[in-house]
Amino acid sequence: MNLTDTLLGEEWYWAAWAVWGLFFARSVWRAPWKRLQDSEQLNVWLGMVVLLTVVWSLKAGVKPGLGLHMLGATVFTLSFGPALAFIGLSLVTLGITLNGAAGMMAYATNALLMAGVSVLLSQLFYRLLSTVLPKHFFVYIFVNGFFGAALTVIGFGFVATVLMALAGAYAWDYLINEYFPYFLLLAFAEAWLSGMVMTLFVVYRPQWVATFDDSRYLAGK
Repeated sequence: MNLTDTLLGEEWYWAAWAVWGLFFARSVWRAPWKRLQDSEQLNVWLGMVVLLTVVWSLKAGVKPGLGLHMLGATVFTLSFGPALAFIGLSLVTLGITLNGAAGMMAYATNALLMAGVSVLLSQLFYRLLSTVLPKHFFVYIFVNGFFGAALTVIGFGFVATVLMALAGAYAWDYLINEYFPYFLLLAFAEAWLSGMVMTLFVVYRPQWVATFDDSRYLAGK
C-alpha cells in the first residue's frame, strides 16, 4: 500500500512522523554499521534497496492507498537484522515517494507500515520460530524463509486494513471483503520468492545472511 497525502487525516500523518522519527533514530543508533564497511556487504544492502524500490513501484490496485506489491522484508531482515532492514526499507519508501508512487506527507505512515510493521513481524516470527523448532537447515529455509514471509505479508495486510478502517479512509466491510483477501494470495508469492532467495543465499553466499550460522543449522550445535 502506498498512501497518498489526502487519504488519512493530518493528525494521523503527524503522529506517524513522530513515531517513525523515534524508531529511525533508534535503528541508526543500534545498527551494526561495521558490517557495511565491507564493500561486498554494502553492495548487497544497497542492491536490495534499489531492487525493492523498483518492486514497490510496480503495484496493483484500483483505489488510492489500496495498492498491492511484494514486500521483501523477510529477506532483508534475515539477511541484515532488523535495524539495517528498517533503515533500508525506509530508503525504499523514500524512493517510491520521490518517484511519485506515494505522497510526501504520507511518507512516515508508509514507512511505519511497509518498513516498520513488516520488519517487526519478520523479526518476531524469526525469533519465535527459531525458539520452538529444531535448529535445522530445512527448518530455517522452509519455516523462516517461506512460512515466515507469508505470515509477515498477512500480518502487514491486516494492520494496514485496520489502520484505514480506524482512520475512516474506507469502510471496514469493504476493506475486509475486497482488500484484505488479496494479501492471502500475495502471501504465497512472497513466501515462494523469499524461500527461493534465502535458499540461494545460504547455499552460495551464507556470509550475506546475518541470522544463518553453519554451526547452528548444519551441525545442530
